[in-house]
Amino acid sequence: ATLFDVSALGLTRDPYMMTSVDNMWINVGPKSQFHLPTGKDQRLRGRTALVVPGREQLMKRLGNMKKPLEGTQFAFKEHNDHVETTCPWGNTMLVYEPGERFGDMQMGMPYVEFDVPVGTAKGIAAFYAKVFDTMTKVEKNTAHVSVGKGQELVFKETDKPAPAYDGHHIQVYVANFSRPHAALAKLGAISEESNQYQYRFLDIVDPESGKKLFTIEHEVRSITHPMYLRPLLNRNQRQNNRAYVPGRDGFTPEVEAEELPGRVRFG
Repeated sequence: ATLFDVSALGLTRDPYMMTSVDNMWINVGPKSQFHLPTGKDQRLRGRTALVVPGREQLMKRLGNMKKPLEGTQFAFKEHNDHVETTCPWGNTMLVYEPGERFGDMQMGMPYVEFDVPVGTAKGIAAFYAKVFDTMTKVEKNTAHVSVGKGQELVFKETDKPAPAYDGHHIQVYVANFSRPHAALAKLGAISEESNQYQYRFLDIVDPESGKKLFTIEHEVRSITHPMYLRPLLNRNQRQNNRAYVPGRDGFTPEVEAEELPGRVRFG
């Protein structure tokens, strides 16, 4: 996980939380994380999109991991607008550079895309609109669900057989904590009452018929949760000991370091 998420993708391990060998939190820009506990591997039934600046450097980092990750499912392929890469356990990441498509996001997780059964996109969009009162739309048999500024969940219909759900989950914060709770309770969907700041549910159901449409555990947190908007440290992936620039250890997309003799340019 360190070789792929940190050395290859250029992301940053959280230096303050989960620092032992049983779990690892990986920061993805200022708002998102991967939580990587030890145990049985899990695979997202879909794809995770990332924004990481510097494609040339990304390709070099990925290339450097071919030998260390040999024998795993690690792979990568360059496309016109993104780099598709597979983690050692088979999860697909689509890595984009910052651009107009993702607004002002310089590093982060703009969307998570799930493969869902044919005929479910409309019901999934209706579920999020009714339960969470969030913005949704359905285009080309794909539901788009807003989960914050510049971030969305995407549910893309496919007729391909889906692998069995293995228990992986996503975590979201909501401003209105009690209203979705009441709506989920009415649907009989709540799977865990965690504490005063958090609850969980597993199934996305049609709000009219109650029919189960897709299963993905949601860890729902209130914005009163102590960890809401917790600052996430992100490193400058280009900083190294051979061409070190003082003061450029952290990722600062707004400021580009000046070119110094014998130095490289930092983003």
